[in-house]
Amino acid sequence: MTQKIQIGKLAMLVASLTPDELEPFMPALGEVSYCQGKAGSMEVQKVIAAVETAAKRNGIIKENVYRETHALYHAILESLEGVMRGQLGVGNMMRTVGLRFAIVRGEPYEHEKEGEWIAVAFYGTIGAPVKGLEHETFGLGINHI
Repeated sequence: MTQKIQIGKLAMLVASLTPDELEPFMPALGEVSYCQGKAGSMEVQKVIAAVETAAKRNGIIKENVYRETHALYHAILESLEGVMRGQLGVGNMMRTVGLRFAIVRGEPYEHEKEGEWIAVAFYGTIGAPVKGLEHETFGLGINHI
């Protein structure tokens, strides 16, 4: 099995680069479905909801197909583990996040029976809920649909 496109790499690029910086990657982005958004909160549930809402509004997943929502949910959780260093908690741990996110859906394998996969990447800041006391963070989650 060889890889066709790298949805995780594309998700990380979309989450972290400006539109001008993304320009060289537009041919690869033309091979996938993707969207981006922002989420800032002291509540993990609000971050998850922002990503789910963006995915549904932009047609990345079908709202009435459970396996698609389920795959997205697991990709979100895996990505948040990276952002939060394995401790899924924000406000209850006296920290807050300000994140940009990207969702990328595609077929990363040549063998078509491998099907579609979804990647979620977060890039932004995490830290104490005091301006200037946060630091950069990144997370990536990938799941099969």
